[in-house]
Amino acid sequence: MTVQRMDHVGIVVEDLDAAIAFFTELGLEAQDRMRVHDRWVDRVVGLDGVDVEITMMRTPDGHSRLELTKFLAPAVITGDPYPPPANVLGLRRIMFAVDDIRDVVRRLEKHGGELVGEIAQYEDVYLLCYLRGPSGIIVALAEALG
Repeated sequence: MTVQRMDHVGIVVEDLDAAIAFFTELGLEAQDRMRVHDRWVDRVVGLDGVDVEITMMRTPDGHSRLELTKFLAPAVITGDPYPPPANVLGLRRIMFAVDDIRDVVRRLEKHGGELVGEIAQYEDVYLLCYLRGPSGIIVALAEALG
């Protein structure tokens, strides 16, 4: 089997506080709120100088999460170009945990999948990448290390 589980869905938002309030009202629970800005993030999303604030929202059953992301840098954009890069407002990506990230990328490339950035390692924890699939959908893949 290739996919272990669906990990989370990410949405780029303009106002993080308002988005947290909206999804909290809906019944999701805000978990960690953090700022992320390191070279590994640039490498995963295919942008330079990434500086984001994120909050993970958990569904009441604890099985699903939503990542709300506010780009501090580079600035968010809307409209063109198409397909949109990773910092467009409202962009969604679907993350899957996989056993062998390189094998999955190779197999998806045969069906038109294209890496957005590159496969990058986050500490000794994960290998990560973004892959653009049909209709510009971004699928994120994560392989746990160790």
